[in-house]
Amino acid sequence: MCGRYALFRWSPAFAALPGFPAEQKAQWNISPGDTVLIQRQEAGQATLAAARWGLTPAWLTDLSRTPAHARAETIAEQPMFREALRLRRCLLPANGFYEWRGSVRKQPYWLTPGEGSALFFAAVWEAYPVQGHTWLSTAVVTQAAANQRRPLILDAAGQRAWLDPDTPLPVLQSLLAGPQAALRERPLANLVNDPKLNAPECLTPA
Repeated sequence: MCGRYALFRWSPAFAALPGFPAEQKAQWNISPGDTVLIQRQEAGQATLAAARWGLTPAWLTDLSRTPAHARAETIAEQPMFREALRLRRCLLPANGFYEWRGSVRKQPYWLTPGEGSALFFAAVWEAYPVQGHTWLSTAVVTQAAANQRRPLILDAAGQRAWLDPDTPLPVLQSLLAGPQAALRERPLANLVNDPKLNAPECLTPA
């Protein structure tokens, strides 16, 4: 399961998008429950916003049950996600994500399309009001991959279709069922195992 990812480098064009936080800092070890950047389309314009990683619909009363992931094969049917899939789709920008493998002592790996490359995870978002303020939340769409679940990574055409509010459901379903993105992987030292570590040392090679 994709439980951690990183966003520590972005292009000038990305930083120029409306909503990019002036105080945005590099994040090397993002976990569920953290505040993340989401990219949406509003009035035909790409915009950015801060959201909590853990989907929180306005009707949810148990705030300990906020899913960080939505399975690609069931997202269109599940009550928690189906309206968000239809009406509230977004992207999570990243430079790569972490994956742990092994049965006895799990080994962390860093997965990315290429060093320095950017990637975008398919996601959905919800708004929830708290004490007169409306907060945003999000869940990453995941696909089955061997013994893991990986984020659904969209190419440029897929990103446009995912964000377009007029994209019909059959097209969305084809994106959900699309092939896994080709990724490079690198084994890491165990420093990234500490979720409190937010520094370049997370990517220390094994």
